Amino acid sequence: MMAHLWPSFGIGVVTGMRSMTALAALTWAASLGRTRLRGIPAGAEARGLATLAALAEMAGDKMPFAPDRRIVPSLLVRLGVGAVGGAALTRRGVSPGEGALAGMTGAVLGTWLGRAARGGTTHSGSDWARALGEDVLAAGLTVTLIHSMERSGRV
Repeated sequence: MMAHLWPSFGIGVVTGMRSMTALAALTWAASLGRTRLRGIPAGAEARGLATLAALAEMAGDKMPFAPDRRIVPSLLVRLGVGAVGGAALTRRGVSPGEGALAGMTGAVLGTWLGRAARGGTTHSGSDWARALGEDVLAAGLTVTLIHSMERSGRV
């Protein structure tokens, strides 16, 4: 994959792992002027709500009744968020369509690899620890992506 698409692919991977974390990342990136799309909410209320939704998703994911991320509605949301995020994080001179495809590809990969890393059901104690690891990885990747946008001047 071309280097200029890594942020788009990366936000897609985050989306596959934690879709609300990716949405929160986009609102924070927009508020910092690091996104390309103008329609992403950047106000304090949007950032607060998106961050709260990300934290709620992380907590809810540990519950035994949490749905599988691979069911069609969940997967469609992840593809959509991956596409929007991928388009938003493309640099000038790169087609937002390319970014959207990279974001969707990352979302598929993040969905399946994240689930595989969890090792099966959400009912076991060891899965809970893996879920926390996935939370940390998604949050860390998100922070890295946003900071890399600033350093590289991609937007």
